[in-house]
Amino acid sequence: MNYTPPVEEQRFLLRHVVGMDELAGHAAFAEATPDLVDAILEGAGQFAAGEFGPLNRIGDEVGARWSPEGVTMPAGFREAYRAYVEGGWGTLAGPADHGGQGLPLSLACVVMEDLGSANMGFSLCMMLTPAAVEALKHHGTAEQQQTWLPKLITGEWTGTMNLTEPQAGSDVGALKTRAVPVGDPSTGSGQAKSYRITGQKIFITFGEHDLADNIVHLVLARLPDAPQGTRGISLFLVPKILPDGSRNDLRCVSIEHKLGIHASPTCVMAYGDEGGAIGWLIGEENKGMAAMFTMMNNARLNVGLQGVSIAERAAQQAVAYARERVQGTREGRPAKIVEFPDVRRMLLRMKALTQAARALTYYCAGQTDRAALGDAAAKARADLLTPLVKAYGTDVGVEVTGLNVQVHGGMGYIEETGAAQHYRDARISPIYEGTNGIQAADLVGRKLPMEGGAVLAALLTDVRADSEGEAALLALADTCEAVAEHLLAAPPDDRLAASYPFLTMISVATAGWLLARQLAALDAYEGDPVFKAMKRASARFYLDQIVPEALGLAAAAMAPAGILYALDEDAFAA
Repeated sequence: MNYTPPVEEQRFLLRHVVGMDELAGHAAFAEATPDLVDAILEGAGQFAAGEFGPLNRIGDEVGARWSPEGVTMPAGFREAYRAYVEGGWGTLAGPADHGGQGLPLSLACVVMEDLGSANMGFSLCMMLTPAAVEALKHHGTAEQQQTWLPKLITGEWTGTMNLTEPQAGSDVGALKTRAVPVGDPSTGSGQAKSYRITGQKIFITFGEHDLADNIVHLVLARLPDAPQGTRGISLFLVPKILPDGSRNDLRCVSIEHKLGIHASPTCVMAYGDEGGAIGWLIGEENKGMAAMFTMMNNARLNVGLQGVSIAERAAQQAVAYARERVQGTREGRPAKIVEFPDVRRMLLRMKALTQAARALTYYCAGQTDRAALGDAAAKARADLLTPLVKAYGTDVGVEVTGLNVQVHGGMGYIEETGAAQHYRDARISPIYEGTNGIQAADLVGRKLPMEGGAVLAALLTDVRADSEGEAALLALADTCEAVAEHLLAAPPDDRLAASYPFLTMISVATAGWLLARQLAALDAYEGDPVFKAMKRASARFYLDQIVPEALGLAAAAMAPAGILYALDEDAFAA
């Protein structure tokens, strides 16, 4: 099934959720005129559907291939990636002083969504490069920015994030990769002091491929005599090809055989087989986590967007199948399955969840844009929303792709229909870039206590202000506030035990608020009547059926951790 970009939905959200017109009123984003926004929406959708979409199946069936010489992508991928670079699609939100267009991040999100819907595995190549750009933009030296940013922004070079090691997993503080200062090897790096990097990293997305001329790895490593744990971690820029044109001492020793996203090579990277890969410090010594979090927050927003992308593709596929599959009878005649109440329930749930997650993600991106303009309140809100976007967006992706299989019935469990691929592809998203449990821990451990709870309280105040007549949404906002007050005073284990249901409650309340705002905006909407009817029905379904579900999570969010420790670890095996 082909991908159809949801252009009208994206346009509606940019106007009524992001506030693109207001953003364009600032000098920094003055180029984001309505005409340019429309051109990007239409062009990005056509590009994704025309160039990336046709490669989705071969990406799953053939996938990336490893050899001692490197990683080879399937036929057509190199040409499609070249078209992406030549089209300037990676430059939208890049800093203008290094070759980017300086447009809002929220507008660039449209492009990433379309690419992910058309071909999720392939889109991962484009996902981490902007995150590397952000890290260098905020923490790199002027010389590093001049040397590396221009081609990262265009996509001529790609970027990676190297955190995980075999023995450490999510415990980044346990990493063993070493960095030893060696001076200037005269490689034209733009920085006097260089380092030799030795160690191994796993789960490195697009750590090796044949799409671009260079790959810029951002690698966490430990300096000699560095403090233990995360306080002793530094961040280094380690390119595949050095500025003098020579090959650096690093290689991909294997790629993982995975459940899904086969078009994305997940690499085991070895640094320093021949004495040490040359790298340069980004930011300060032993302050690498601060720089890496800049990169990770950008990546987490894009991973949440991946949940939206794969949900959109799965929902489109389910709707198309339900409208053509004849099975059973209604009123004595053969009927398409779209006519049956339970199938309609699933389809409307898929649409409602996808639109809710999209609204949450776009809204967070819009707050990030305002933070870039110096709005401190917007920055605090974006910080609060980032773990919600990552966790809720990817949970929605998994649920909606699962419902797609269910709508297809037995045919959905068979690979030929393609429904199974979306389900397999979606399943990684709640795991990478920090598991959703880690996002929930971040919410209650770092984000909830911001300003003594005032950042969350301000969000809930806004939810209430726009929710007149929405009894369930108002009740959910009040319940979230009560749970938040309880958790702020709770011991650490109780707070962590409640973190996941609490994250879901806040996510649903925020998404419900954004859908209620869209319902109000529909009164003045004079566009496509079919879109208007769909938007109204999906928003009402979310507010009337999904918001009340979240109220049911209050018991889990208020429960102490005691029951989780009522058994010793051996008893779990009983």
